[in-house]
Amino acid sequence: MTASTWIFCGLAMLGLLAAHPTPTPSLAHTLQASRWQHRLLLIGAPTASQADFQQQKKLLAASKKGLAERDFQVIEVVYDQLSPADRQCWTQRLAQPLAGFRAVLIGKDGGVKRTENQPLAPADLFGTVDKMPMRRTEMQNGR
Repeated sequence: MTASTWIFCGLAMLGLLAAHPTPTPSLAHTLQASRWQHRLLLIGAPTASQADFQQQKKLLAASKKGLAERDFQVIEVVYDQLSPADRQCWTQRLAQPLAGFRAVLIGKDGGVKRTENQPLAPADLFGTVDKMPMRRTEMQNGR
C-alpha cells in the first residue's frame, strides 16, 4: 500500500466513525454518573414536539447562567424514543408516567426533589434548589 492509500483508508475510517456517533448513555447510567456531581432536570413528554416540552426548553434556554451556577444538567426524556431499560427507569425508579409532560428535579444526592406536570419557571426551579442545604453550602463557599 502506498502512503496515499493509507491516508485514504484513514479518512474513510474517520468518516465511518463520524457517521456512527457514540450512543447516549442510559437514563440509569446518567442518574448514577451525576450523583454528587450535578443536579438534573429531566424534562419528559410523549413526543419532542409536545407544546409543554417545547415551552420548557425555551424557558431553560433563557436561563443558562442560572443552570450553570447550580451545576444543572438538563436531560430530555422523549417517551416514544426510550429504550426498554430507560422506559423502566422512568416508570419504576423515578415513578413517572409515560403520558403527559413532566419536569423532574433530581438533587445531587440522586433523590427526586420536585415533580411538575407543567413547565417549571426557572425562578421557581432555582428557588427550590437554593433552599436546599447542599446549595446553601455551595453559595457560602462562593459557588
